[in-house]
Amino acid sequence: QVQLVESGGGLVQPGGSLRLSCAASGSIWLIYAMGWYRQAPGKQRELVATITNDGRRNYADSVKGRFTISRDNAINTVYLQMSGLKPEDTAVYYCAAHGTPFDYWGKGTLVTVSS
Repeated sequence: QVQLVESGGGLVQPGGSLRLSCAASGSIWLIYAMGWYRQAPGKQRELVATITNDGRRNYADSVKGRFTISRDNAINTVYLQMSGLKPEDTAVYYCAAHGTPFDYWGKGTLVTVSS
């Protein structure tokens, strides 16, 4: 089992920045990649960004150039630095750990972009 705890969500004005954190614990040796996903009201959950154990990154087109995913392996934490936030970025952001054979999910943290 892998446990994930997200933090860092909140209310931010358009154009602002936030950094989300996701701390992993438990059977972390099962994990080969971690990622951030989001779900806006009335919409399906979608990929935001992923990062593999060897540092390869993948981003949704909608966040390229604005969001950066990173990881600190020493403390088993993944970050999502978000800048240039737009109202359409408003969503619950979920951390995910892609493992063998299961995926694990955090409970989510709400990001609201509004003036």
